[in-house]
Amino acid sequence: MAMELALHVVVLLTTPLLLLGVIQKTKAWFAGRSGPPLLQPYFDFWKLLHKGAVYSRTTTWLFRAGPIVGVATALCAGLVLPLIGARSPLGFSGDIILFAYLLGLGRFFAMSAALDTGSSFEGMGASREAAFSAFAEPALLLCLAILCVPARSVGFADAFAALRSAPPGFSHPTYLAAALGLFAVLLAENSRIPVDDPNTHLELTMIHEVMVLDHGGPDLAFVLYGSAMKLFVVGALLVHVILPPPLEGGWEGAGVLVGGQLGLAIGVGCVESMMARLRLPRVPQFLVGASVLAGVGLAALLYRGTA
Repeated sequence: MAMELALHVVVLLTTPLLLLGVIQKTKAWFAGRSGPPLLQPYFDFWKLLHKGAVYSRTTTWLFRAGPIVGVATALCAGLVLPLIGARSPLGFSGDIILFAYLLGLGRFFAMSAALDTGSSFEGMGASREAAFSAFAEPALLLCLAILCVPARSVGFADAFAALRSAPPGFSHPTYLAAALGLFAVLLAENSRIPVDDPNTHLELTMIHEVMVLDHGGPDLAFVLYGSAMKLFVVGALLVHVILPPPLEGGWEGAGVLVGGQLGLAIGVGCVESMMARLRLPRVPQFLVGASVLAGVGLAALLYRGTA
């Protein structure tokens, strides 16, 4: 048990930045380039940690707290979610509700830090982030509800136990709807194409990146690491919907998780290479479509349970 929890923490702390490297490599392969090294995000993170930070005299503690809270909430969400086995270090009977609230808390502090600068550009990004999160959260909650209904519980341990008794992969239509809805939420929550472009430099079209323009040095390192960890945590939830973690966990569970995450990162890189970014008015339609898909899956699950 202690080894499983220790492995859980090690995988959570060390793997997230690798996903960014896999996505960059996949996009470079599609473009016919060699691209940056696979471990480039680790090098960037280490370099930023050794730089200094500059703070405007108009900012308050909110600006400094934003990156730290972003990492803390993503880390706590990862400690609540079972990654390699049936248990998690901070799991309890209602941890699914806490998981959704932790993601929302990290987003709230990121927007607060952007507004604290007094910059019109960062305020614009925070406004867009708030608007789009209002469409992404219902999709996430509906997907989580699909996991809770068969288990009759709001705990991840019970939900994944019910998943193990279901047909594996995409053969269950309601879990397929949950997986597709979670994939749309993953793209939106982590500012990936087609919702946002993490590599853009045009302030008028940015969402997440425009909110962190004034961050530098260690603060920017925490922003990068927090974003990577949130991608890893939401991706782990998606992987477990498709491949539930084994009951015993251990190295087998870690292998299933890391393999699924690497496959998911390649899938994100393929989507970003083959799709263009949506126009801003189209983003709410994209997220509403994810909510409708998850809602149909939940309705089918409830109808099946009462039939």
